[in-house]
Amino acid sequence: MTHYPIPRGTLTQARPLADLTWLRVGGPADALFIPADLDDLREFLAALDPSVAVFPMGVGSNLIVRDGGLRAVVVRMGRGFNGIEIDAEAGRVTAGVAALDAHVARKAATAGLDLTFLRTIPGAIGGAVRMNAGCYGSYVADHFVSAKAVTRAGEIVTLTSDDLNFQYRQTDLPEGWVIVEATFRAEKADTAALEARMEDQLAKRDATQPVKDRSAGSTFRNPAGFSSTGQADDVHDLKAWKVIDDAGMRGASVGGAQMSEKHSNFMINTGVATARDLETLGEEVRKKVFQNSGLRLQWEIMRIGEFDGEPIPAGLPEA
Repeated sequence: MTHYPIPRGTLTQARPLADLTWLRVGGPADALFIPADLDDLREFLAALDPSVAVFPMGVGSNLIVRDGGLRAVVVRMGRGFNGIEIDAEAGRVTAGVAALDAHVARKAATAGLDLTFLRTIPGAIGGAVRMNAGCYGSYVADHFVSAKAVTRAGEIVTLTSDDLNFQYRQTDLPEGWVIVEATFRAEKADTAALEARMEDQLAKRDATQPVKDRSAGSTFRNPAGFSSTGQADDVHDLKAWKVIDDAGMRGASVGGAQMSEKHSNFMINTGVATARDLETLGEEVRKKVFQNSGLRLQWEIMRIGEFDGEPIPAGLPEA
């Protein structure tokens, strides 16, 4: 039986996580911790048994929690970590880890700063930094100045680009460290022009993506190794949706999980899916794409936790 430090925030043991993820699936975490403030987070992590795993969780927009749940303390940052500070003169935006990407883009635009690429990216700033989120040819790495994080020992550290080693859809954030805020550089621009660009981005997103369905954004990374550039002549040959289409998997389903008919790189929960349904479908897609094109799709959605039953076999043979 694990004995947890007593925080000033909220600590709930055996907490189901399904309602905290966009896909609405998954079993319980050993504990869910919502810190009251930065000091509460530091003190809790410093006092927590180092052998207990810690998993920082944002708004669950890019996450499948497996049906058996998660043997860890999930740290979920609340309202005290969603502030946005603008220094328009310096072209700097500092956002708390729980600030939604879309809110950061809008507030920056109001101040005449261009972080419009964040407008259509689902989720919050913590996940955007951790996954080097990008869209329309811009990535977090292109704007990143620094981030503050709390280590497993409860120490506050400042992280640079070199520390995080940004790559396509990944960083080298140490296990269990919790990002609390990040600072970005942004070019100055006309507010009206920025707002018009974001409206155009939203219209394109709504026309091409299943925004009204339960999804977790893009399921797989683009084999080309980059996001959409937003250019009219952007080639689609090595986009995940194109190779999924070519393999005949648009609309494919397993149980309550389905690859969207509207955008074949979006996996949706039609209402009754389990995490096993979703992951099984994803591995079937990877298998079919590999058989059809020889390409090895990599998951963009993070999958965590334990299986409820036998592990799901990987869709691809070992490289």
